[in-house]
Amino acid sequence: MTAPKGCWGAGEGRVACRRMGCAGAGCLAALAVLCGALGDAPSRGIKCGGVLSAPSGNFSSPNFPGLYPYETECTWLIVVAEGSSVLLSFSHFELEYHAACAYDYLQVYNGAARDRGNLLGTFCGHSPPPPFSSAWHVMAVVFRSDRHVAKRGFAAAYRKDACGGQLTGLSGEITSPRYPESYPNDAECRWSIGGTGSGGPLTLVFADFQVEGGQGCGFDYVALFDGPTAAAPRLGRYCGSARPPRTVSSTPYLLVLFKSDFNIGGRGFKAHFYSGECQEVFTTVKGNFSSPRYPNFYPNNLKCQWSIQLPAGYRVKVFFLDMELEGRSSLTGGCDYDHLAAFDGGAENGSLLGRWCGRENPSPVTSRSNQLLLVLHTDRNTAKRGFSIAYVGVVPMNVSCTRTDFHIQIPVQSLAHLERNRIYLGTPSCAAQVVGRNFKIHTRFDTCGTESQKRNNTSVIVSTLYIDFSAADREDVHQYEVQCEPKRKEASVTLIAGPDPSRLSQAENLVDAQQREGGATDAHQTKSQDTSDIVFISICILAGLLMVIAVVGLVLL
Repeated sequence: MTAPKGCWGAGEGRVACRRMGCAGAGCLAALAVLCGALGDAPSRGIKCGGVLSAPSGNFSSPNFPGLYPYETECTWLIVVAEGSSVLLSFSHFELEYHAACAYDYLQVYNGAARDRGNLLGTFCGHSPPPPFSSAWHVMAVVFRSDRHVAKRGFAAAYRKDACGGQLTGLSGEITSPRYPESYPNDAECRWSIGGTGSGGPLTLVFADFQVEGGQGCGFDYVALFDGPTAAAPRLGRYCGSARPPRTVSSTPYLLVLFKSDFNIGGRGFKAHFYSGECQEVFTTVKGNFSSPRYPNFYPNNLKCQWSIQLPAGYRVKVFFLDMELEGRSSLTGGCDYDHLAAFDGGAENGSLLGRWCGRENPSPVTSRSNQLLLVLHTDRNTAKRGFSIAYVGVVPMNVSCTRTDFHIQIPVQSLAHLERNRIYLGTPSCAAQVVGRNFKIHTRFDTCGTESQKRNNTSVIVSTLYIDFSAADREDVHQYEVQCEPKRKEASVTLIAGPDPSRLSQAENLVDAQQREGGATDAHQTKSQDTSDIVFISICILAGLLMVIAVVGLVLL
């Protein structure tokens, strides 16, 4: 097979295939598809673009440093050895300016496919793009000019880098050289993370760590700095086999420095970093968040984490307002590509609550503890719109009823910062009482704003429980509908107002096994709440017996 004209030569195509780990006509055909996806050969017979497979090199716009031609499109596919990354920098940059770069522009892709999720940026004008480091061993650069206004263009250089680099993505992974094999001696690697434009802090989490130990980490070590260079404050210096702690920078930059001496190595390390909108921790009782760039397409090669951490006693309830991710695998039927997963607790080793992809509409998910972790994984292609999520801290409560009364019990630790008069049934006059370690409301059906209704041809008693979190000039009142079916003495409670009343009106019954962790204690409480019924029945039986005795006595007389 021959390569398409203007994309690469036959020799270049074979080298690129070897770099990508394949060979033969089939590989050339696949590479032709990649090239075609990025853009066809330049028009008007201008020779530009191609496959760059050397470990390092330079390229520029046509006619540089002269004016580039009109109506030209060029694509450079940079392919280096697998396991390496591509470092790309620009020494000169001058294109026609437009606020949205709609005329002449240069685009940089983190991979071979023209996928919006792989796009690292679109540039024009006189400000050069920042240095880029690819997430894998392929990078693409596309240059396009229209039929008006030509400038001098650009000059760029690239090189293979298996150790260190400038990392500008929202998230990513870094590993020591040759990981998980033993790293080389006399190595020095610097990863400068940041520059995404989000302006937020960076988080670094080590998944694996084994570096030569020693007192003071004077031999091999990993050092972390709170900034783009080693002149920034040092956040830590680590060696040995204990994983370093989770590290959060105070600036939008973080430098990771790895050094090894002349002997004794180790497996090295693997770490993940998260930045800006790709890693957030929520501690408020309710909130909203979405995937990066939502409702526009999210980037590829992401691993993002959102951790919801509420006070002890709460449960976290998550509502999926919108979701569009890459679809399921046609081979396995599973969410093997882009997916969102929820874990009970604060780490990925917690119980999996759900895993979703495609255009699913998941039901709300409730944690079993006061923490819930959501993790988004995206692969190297096929980005979609993403997701939007709302969450609310659900107050664990025990609600029961008799034929005449409501009984509501809420652990004080769940609402420790609230006064009892902020918790009431129906009207503020029916406020909770503090009994031991619980807020308690015990009220008859003819008080506290309760009303009788017919639902599904069944008579029920309904009222509203209010929990007032309002502070200063911010109103924040959560409302729960409590319901009792007196004949069966069955109670339920449903969240009807929280982060988004229009979405939460269909929320499921919140009384379930998760909210009855007290087990035997709750059972005992329920028995005591039915005492009034038992007393009433006993009195009736006793009265009947007395009447029988009286009648028998009259007959005998």
